[in-house]
This record gives sequence, C-alpha cells and structure tokens, in this order.
Amino acid sequence: MPGGEPLPDWCSLAPDEVRRELDAGPTGLTAQEAEARLQRYGANVLREEARETRLQVFLRQFKSVLIIILIVAAAISFLVGEALDAAAILTIVVLNALLGFSQEWQAGEAIEALKKLLVQHAVVVRDGERQEIDAAGVVPGDLVLLEMGERVPADLVIVEGTSLEVDEAPLTGESSPVDKAPGRLPAETCLAERSNMTFAGTTVVNGHGRGIVVATGMQTEFGQIAGLSQRVGDEATPLARQMDRLGRDLGLIAVGIAVLAVAVGLLQQRGLLEMFLVGVSLAVAVIPEGLPAVVTLTLAIGIKNMMRRNCLIRHLPASETLGAVSVICTDKTGTLTRNEMTVVRVRTPDAEFEVTGAGYAPEGEFLVEEKPVDPLADRGLRLFLRTVLLCNHASFALEEGGWRIFGTPTEGALVVAAAKAGLSREGVPEAATEFSFNSTRKRMTIVYPGEGGHVAYVKGAPEVLLARSSRLMVGGSAVPLTQDRRDALLGELEGYASQGLRVLGAACRTLPAGIEWTADAVEEDLTFLGFAGIVDPPRPEAAEAIRLCRSAGIDVIMITGDNPLTAYTIARDLGLSSEGALTGADLEAMTDDELEARLRTTKVLSRVTAEHKLRVIGILSRERAVIAMTGDGVNDAPALRKASIGIAMGIKGTDAAKESSDMVLVDDNFASIVAGVEEGRREYDNIARFTRYLLSSNVGELVAIVGGLLLGLPLILIPVQILWINLVTDGLTALALGLEPAERDVMQRRPRDPDESILTRNAYLVILVLGVWLGLLTIYAFSGYYEADIDRARTMAFTSLIVFELYNVLNFRSFRFPLHRIGVFTNPTLILAILGSLALQAVVVYVPVFNAFLGTAPLALADWGFLALLGLPVLLVGEAYKMLLLRLRNAAPAAS
Repeated sequence: MPGGEPLPDWCSLAPDEVRRELDAGPTGLTAQEAEARLQRYGANVLREEARETRLQVFLRQFKSVLIIILIVAAAISFLVGEALDAAAILTIVVLNALLGFSQEWQAGEAIEALKKLLVQHAVVVRDGERQEIDAAGVVPGDLVLLEMGERVPADLVIVEGTSLEVDEAPLTGESSPVDKAPGRLPAETCLAERSNMTFAGTTVVNGHGRGIVVATGMQTEFGQIAGLSQRVGDEATPLARQMDRLGRDLGLIAVGIAVLAVAVGLLQQRGLLEMFLVGVSLAVAVIPEGLPAVVTLTLAIGIKNMMRRNCLIRHLPASETLGAVSVICTDKTGTLTRNEMTVVRVRTPDAEFEVTGAGYAPEGEFLVEEKPVDPLADRGLRLFLRTVLLCNHASFALEEGGWRIFGTPTEGALVVAAAKAGLSREGVPEAATEFSFNSTRKRMTIVYPGEGGHVAYVKGAPEVLLARSSRLMVGGSAVPLTQDRRDALLGELEGYASQGLRVLGAACRTLPAGIEWTADAVEEDLTFLGFAGIVDPPRPEAAEAIRLCRSAGIDVIMITGDNPLTAYTIARDLGLSSEGALTGADLEAMTDDELEARLRTTKVLSRVTAEHKLRVIGILSRERAVIAMTGDGVNDAPALRKASIGIAMGIKGTDAAKESSDMVLVDDNFASIVAGVEEGRREYDNIARFTRYLLSSNVGELVAIVGGLLLGLPLILIPVQILWINLVTDGLTALALGLEPAERDVMQRRPRDPDESILTRNAYLVILVLGVWLGLLTIYAFSGYYEADIDRARTMAFTSLIVFELYNVLNFRSFRFPLHRIGVFTNPTLILAILGSLALQAVVVYVPVFNAFLGTAPLALADWGFLALLGLPVLLVGEAYKMLLLRLRNAAPAAS
C-alpha cells in the first residue's frame, strides 16, 4: 500500500480478514470514507509516459552520425562559397528526415494504450446502495460488483461468485477463462493460479460476483507491469549501430585525407584557396551523401513488402532488425495455434471417435479407426453430443472475417462439435432450472422438460461425474458402472490429459417424480455418457515455419502463461524439440547460469510472469543474440520493449502490447514472422550491397582526385560534379539495388553476427580494389584531354566514372553468384535505373544550362564508345571472379 507500508499476501486471506485489513464493512464504504481514501491513495489511473511530439520525432531523424557529418559538410561548403553544394546536401538531409518522420508518426498514431485498457466505469456498493461511478474513483476497500462482459476496474479479492469466469489472457497469458470463487490460497500461489482474486484490465466472461478492492492504479498487477515497461529503455538496432560506426569512420577518413591532401598541395607550391577547394572536394568524395536517403527509402519500401506479409512495422529500422533475429520467443495461443478451441476426440463407453475440422466452422466428420461414421446413428454418441449442447450457454455465428463464438471457448467448442453432427437447439423448450458451474463443484447441470418427466443434462470434470454416476451408456442402454469400468475410464482420462487435451465429461439422468430439486439430489445416480478431448489446434503452417527457422539457424522458444503440459504437447506436435517444459517456479529456483544452460535444450516455458520474460531476454542477450519477442497482453509489454524487436499481436493483442512493440503481426500467425525474417534478411543484404557499391564509387572519386593531385594534374572533379554522381546517378542505381530479390538460399544461412560491421574485411578489399581501378581509369580518361580543353577533360572524367559505376553496380547485385545464375532481368528496376542514369548524364553533357551549372562540355559519340569499352573489364573480371568462387564452393563438399 502507499506510504511504504508492506502489502499483505491478499490471496492468503479470507474475505473477512481482507475486510478487517482494509477497514471495510460488508455493505461497502460510505461516500465520505471513499472520498478520504481517494485523497490518500490517489485516483485509480496509470501514470503515463509522455508521448513524443511531432517535433521530437522529426528531430530524432537527425541523430545519425552520418547525418551530422553531412550537415557539417554542407556548412563548410557554404562557408567556402559553394552554396549550390551546400543546398544539395541539405536538401537530401531534410528529405531523408521527412521520410523517416512520416513513416514513424503514421505507425505511432495508436491511442494511448495503458490509459485505454483501464475501464471507464465501475459498479460499487456505497452507503449500502449500488452505484455506477468513474473507474478512476475506485479506492481500496470498495465493494465492486462483477457482471458478465465487464472489465475489472482494480485488483479484487472475491467475496461472492456464481459461475464466475474471467479472461486473464491480457495479464497472465492463460488461454482459457479462469474460474473464480472465494477462498484462501497459499501466499506463494503464482498470479495465474490465484483463483480467489481478479485483476485490473481482465474481463468477466461468465457469471457474476462481488469483490473487495485491494489495489488501485499503479499498485495493481497491471500498474506494476506498466511501471516496469516504462523503466525498460529502447535499444538501438544493429543497423543503427553499424551506420553510426560507419559514419564515425568515414568522418575521420574524410578529415584525415582532406588535411593530408592540403598539406601535399602546399608542399607542391599550390595556392591555399585552391587546396582548400581540393580538401572540400575530397571530403565530399569520401562521404556517400545519398546513403542515408537510400537506406531510409529501402527500409520504407521494405515496410510495404512486410505489410504484404502481414507484418506492420512501427519503426523504420525494425524491418531490417527482423532479418538479424537469432532467437524467436513466441507466445503459443493464437500464434502457434488457431486460438479456437476444438473438440478433436470423443470417448464414449462404446468407442472412441476422432472429430475432424479445426476451429469454429461447423464442418467436419466423426471417424472410427479413420473411417467416417454417422454420429446420429450411434445412440451413445448422439446422447453425449445432445447433452453437451443443451448443458451450455454458448452459441456461434458466421460474421465478416469468419465464424465467431459467443460464450467461453470451451463451451463453444462443444456446441460446434454438436453442430458437426447436425444437432441444434431448435425446438428445445426452455430450461426448468440450472445449477451453475464453479471451481468447487466442477460441474454444471441444466434440467429440461421431456417426455415422461424432466431430464438433467450434466457436464463437468469427468472424474467428478464418474464419482456421481451409477450407470454407463453402453450399446444404447444404461448398464451398471462397475469399479473396473470406472478405473478403466479414469486411466483413459489420464491418457487424454497427458496428451495436453482439456477434457470435459457428460452425464444425464431422467429425474424421478417427487425428487427434491437441489443440486446434490439432482446430480446423483447419473448415467455417464463419456468425455471429449478439446484442444486449441496448431496452425497448419506453423510446423513448416518452425522447420524453416531450424534451417535458418534461428532458435525458437515457446513462452506462454498456459498449462505446461498443454504447451509441451503443442510444441511436440509442431516439431519444436524440447527437453520437457519449465514453469515460472522452475525459473525462480535456478541461477542465471543454470537457466542459460537449460535454455539450450528446453524450449517450452510456461506459467511465466513479465519479470520472468525480462530475465529470459537478459540471459539470451549474454550470447549477443538478436531476440524477437512476441506478445499480446499487458504482461508482455516490458519484454516487448526490451527485446531486440518486439512483435505484438494485431488481432488479440492489447493496445499496451502494440504500443510497446516495434512490429504488429496483423494475422497473429507465427508463419508471418518467419516470412518477415526472410524479408528482413533480403533488406539487410540489399543495404550491404548498395553501401559497398556507393563506397567503391566514392573510393574511385577519391583515387581520381588524389591521384591527379600527386601527378600534378588540375583538379579532376569539382565538388558539384561529385555531388551529382553521389546524389543522382549513384542514388538511382543504389535505390534499385535495394529492390534486389532475395537469394534462393537466404533462409538456409545462419543469422549474421549483430556486432559484425556491414563492411567486413572482404568487403573492404573489394571496395578498395574496385575503387582504385575506377579511379585509375578515370585519371586515364582525363589525362588525354586536359591540356587542350579542361572542361571537356573533366566531362570525360565525370562521365567515365558514371559509366564505370554503372558496370560496377551489376557486380554488386550478388556477392556470391554471377549474373547468369541470378538472372539479368530479375531486377527490372535496376535496368531502368541504369538507362535513366545514362539519360540524365546525356542531359548534363548536352544541355547548355547544365553545362554552366556542372562545368561540362559536349562529348562526341566516339568518346562514349571509348568509355564503354574502357569500363567493360570492370564487369567481366567481377563475373569471372564470382564464377570461380561458385566452382570452388560446389567442389568443396566433393573434396571433403
């Protein structure tokens, strides 16, 4: 409680003890006392984080080191009189920021999640009367009334409950509604098993009851998780870290080369102003001005591709981060499974029936030994299905988007099973009476009038019904239930449970005249009809997605609030290999080192809390894993924020989960995550391609300028020409490289090391060799003309670099496969970009206004032919090198 007072273990107290602890009477608080407590404890609201303003989101786009360097370069260009250069650089910087801002602001428009999840009203008893108040005014000690369909306004201890069931999935991850009833539990009972309490943000799905408020606002379980989520900081993505590192490296290189070149020029007796201009040119040549914009545009295009794969990206870099994932921590319900409880087996005393068809669609068959049978021809099966249909309040209907259940999922599964056999409630008279289900009785009975009297239809825990039964339905007739038959059925029941099935039994009884209509009297001397095995079936595509993860070197860990046996069974059915399952209690009993060792072999974690999930992420991060964490509930929000990429469910996810995530899974399907990983890997490969391509081009420019300087030649390229190459012609082709299709083996490779630079040692070597080659060829093209016409010489150098780089871009389509293997026309956008770059270069060569702007002069057709032949070996040698590598890779297995 506030003020540093220790919190009691509320679940361990009886209702009267809770009232004494909170000084609350059985008829609720008085209005005066409630107002005093509101002043003492504060409003029943969550303390919220301030959302970023539009300005803050826009300014965040300038945090990249590379962007800062470009702004500095623009400022220097302006100071030395190169206003056009400065304007060009700043324009690309601002456009890049606007694009990033647009993507992030649109994705972040969700309503404040944590505020929305608390209900807006509550029904309480004050001054002995029922009152509806604003939920913010609920205080500890209030007596709250709980009705079906209502959200729970605060943490409560149950004092009364009739058939009370609560959906706690947003808080605990439990897939099935939880029975609630008064009682005492051990203080160490885990959150998901506190059946004598309900919690803020959960929903009553059946029955009604009353509860005493024991915590409000930030003191609730919901509020504590919200606070934990707010304390978890956002982590920089691998791509952002690599780009910052690249920006720092390029900045240091630019300054070093510029200073060295100025010093060499001054030693050669060149003028200070001329050398300062050379220094600026070199700095511009080193920095790939178009790189941030191309990265941003590529990620934006990737976001649209992700959306087609049902992955809604909320932050630009997250799409690429997904491609670096090495561990996926996934929820079970709705992600690996359909989140549609389904009857898959029915065991009557006569036979076992397999029921086909998954989900809530009333389509399927009844099989015995894999052969279809008429379910209505078997009297025992027909009576079982009629019983679970009539002893039921659920219904289903076809709505836009599919079949929907009204009622609890388990009851809905039974109604759908009856509908598959052709049974419905049409023509059934109104029930005469009902004895509701609760966690103590573990059974439910509805009595209907029938021929010759009334019939009681009973469903519930099979072992409870067997204990209250004296007969079995065998061969269409009721026969005595012997102890041997009872033991045999209990053994089969254990077999169902061991397979992770939720099991419900059914029984019936024709009531004798004059019977006392009480639960104990009616629910005696029953005829046991059998039991049904119910499961939330795995998604059919999930098994293939897990297999694909295995081939891609991605570890999959199921983390769920559900029952450990159910979770392990689903994992086994999906091909997720695990040495048993660990519960939250198991995690708490282990040291971090012990848990780290177990996570190498045990891939199913159940009954876990928000703190457990954060701990698992921390342990997995020890090995530099890139972790994707899925979640849908309030309890998942802290882990979603802490993970490398948090993935919220789009259908059943709470707003709190979505707001804490980097990505929203539109269809809640695990297979869509794997499709997103493939797209993310393609994005990263393409970013690596065009980054290396742009840098090799810049090295060519650098070698041309420095080489010319060392040879005593005039400045080969002026800054505005370099900017034209970097921003226009290179920018077009680099962006087209960002659309390169994924290589065919992209999901057969292990995840990349997140700390590995985008520029590996081999990449540096390729960039250096190609860059030097391009630079020397450019010097050669310049040297034959500068003495006669400096403008024509610079135009030859300017155009030669563009022609050579257009050959070079084909080298960077793949680092491993030659063109004939990937297909020349598999990226038609690149072909158009090459033709467009040539057309633009022709414009600046032949249109007078561009001659003045860029310092160019018209070239003869023979000049173009000469440059085309001069650059052709750049492509041919690259292709020959890749063919040699491919041959060596193919020969390696045979050699071994």
